[in-house]
Amino acid sequence: MNAHLAWWLWFLPLGATAILTVCPRSYRRSSAGVAIAAAGLSFALSLAWFWTSAPASVVELSVSWLNVGPLRIDLGLLLDPLSRLMLLVVTGVTGVIEIYSWGYLRDERGLTRYYAGLSLFLFAMLGVVVAPNFIQMFVCWELVGLSSWWLIGFWYDRPAAADAAKKAILTNRVGDAGFFLGILMIWATLGTVHFGELRSQLAANPHALWNLTTLAALLVFCGVLAKSAQFPLHVWLPDAMEGPTPVSALIHAATMVAAGVYLLGRVFFLFALPSHLPEALAWLDISALDVVAWTGAVTALLAALMALQQDDFKRILAYSTLSQLGYMVLAAGLSGAAHSPAPALFHLITHAFFKALLFLGAGSVIVALHHEQNIWKMGGLWRQMPITTATFLAGALALCGMPPFSGFFSKDEILALAYAQSPILFGIGVVVALLTAFYMTRLILVAFFGPNRLTPPSPVRESSPVLTVPLLVLAVPALLAGFWGILPYLELAGKTGLDPRHTAVIVTAPVARTFVPMLASLMAAGAGFGLAWRGYRRARQDPLPQWGGGLVRAIRNRFYLDDFYQNTAVWAHDALGAVIAACDQWIVSGLLIRGLHGSVELLGRLLRLTQTGQVQTQAFLTLLGVLLVLYWALR
Repeated sequence: MNAHLAWWLWFLPLGATAILTVCPRSYRRSSAGVAIAAAGLSFALSLAWFWTSAPASVVELSVSWLNVGPLRIDLGLLLDPLSRLMLLVVTGVTGVIEIYSWGYLRDERGLTRYYAGLSLFLFAMLGVVVAPNFIQMFVCWELVGLSSWWLIGFWYDRPAAADAAKKAILTNRVGDAGFFLGILMIWATLGTVHFGELRSQLAANPHALWNLTTLAALLVFCGVLAKSAQFPLHVWLPDAMEGPTPVSALIHAATMVAAGVYLLGRVFFLFALPSHLPEALAWLDISALDVVAWTGAVTALLAALMALQQDDFKRILAYSTLSQLGYMVLAAGLSGAAHSPAPALFHLITHAFFKALLFLGAGSVIVALHHEQNIWKMGGLWRQMPITTATFLAGALALCGMPPFSGFFSKDEILALAYAQSPILFGIGVVVALLTAFYMTRLILVAFFGPNRLTPPSPVRESSPVLTVPLLVLAVPALLAGFWGILPYLELAGKTGLDPRHTAVIVTAPVARTFVPMLASLMAAGAGFGLAWRGYRRARQDPLPQWGGGLVRAIRNRFYLDDFYQNTAVWAHDALGAVIAACDQWIVSGLLIRGLHGSVELLGRLLRLTQTGQVQTQAFLTLLGVLLVLYWALR
């Protein structure tokens, strides 16, 4: 395939954004067609590039963008095995979500604005995937944050949606500030921001960053903390559910939150360097990968616990996303010995399929129930919505890591990593597997198989084909992606393609290589299924608060972390703003600006008093001046 067609792959969504920005809002169908066509063509070009490229080939295209002194930045495309695979996932899942959006939002007045935001989102995420240097990645990284604010706040007339959009962009700014400092530190030390040049320099001299090695990696990791919603910057993601359900699927599946884990994979060579801290911090004796692994483990556990007591359909799935992202970050942190974050990226790809399926399934239910999202006001949906129920079950089983679904293979690799390196982290991973099975079984039993709690009871119909066909499409990779050889492809850096002939090896890998972790995971999931079945199969209200007391209250209130931020970070922000406002009013505007102005005005008034036009006054002033000169000359 002609290499220059790759530019079209990236810029088609941007062209769609430009067209839709000036398109009249009454052209709903045309707007959807333009956005879907751009996403579809990008997917087609991604697929063509993937299949016509040699598995291990690396192609880089670039044009000069910015040259300032020693800083040289190119605008380019890095098409290597990792980016080619991610391009397929991002464009494919986004295209399905855009088609689904037409059925979900076709009557919305702001549909043109919505599709413009989706196209900008796709352009920004593709820019992150193909970026060959830190600066281009950071610019596209910020565009992802901007477009997420646009989409989360789509219903901006709802205060909750507007607040959620602001919370998302402000929380991400905190992590992005650290990310940018890390980029500056790397450039100031090594003189380049190009990934290939950085990899070559650090391979030749692993100590090139000297005592900034670990600090630079951790600052870059700050971007991952925010974008992939890791503790303690995870609080924005559940609130992002205020946006339309297709936006939730987009943010939680193939874009935005995936960007952080992809960044870990792209610059893993930086995190895998030998630990080297400044002398003042040398006593910590901790590596960047240790911080990454424990951050992922804590996030996975906390999010799984918080999901237990959520009653909102979409929020349960949001906390499951947080938990699965924790799994991915945990896997990246444990990949130092293998020098490859392949298990984390494998789970990132399978998760994109089954989590998009789950969110779109939730949207199908919400539409059928006239936008009801409380699971305790649902029930008995499996009879009226068989396609939605079946596909949602497929996504849930993949999420819980049950064979033969894709999540079984990717989660097994993560637990195998933890089992080989850290009993504590392995134990946390197994507990999270149990909790995942518990809260997903709770959701399914209450919403789909429990007694009908609709008030008043009313017939529910299966969603239209424009909503159910995307579910069936996504159910295929949710079931089969584990057999496609994604992990061997990533482990060998693309030296082999996605070869279905390796299916026998792939299928037997969990048993042959990781039998104990696999067995522990399945037993934990089985325990979660059993406990949820016992507590929720006929429940009309949640029995868990009666079992747990104060702990359950803490879980329901999300461990009071939002309250903590409200009472500390928000208070500190408001207090700092008040101090700055006072300084501006009394010192800058008052003392400096008005004071200078007043002094000049007073001096002018005094000088004006001497200009009376009287001969006596002028003679007196002349004599006074002569006396002053004589005094200074003769003293």
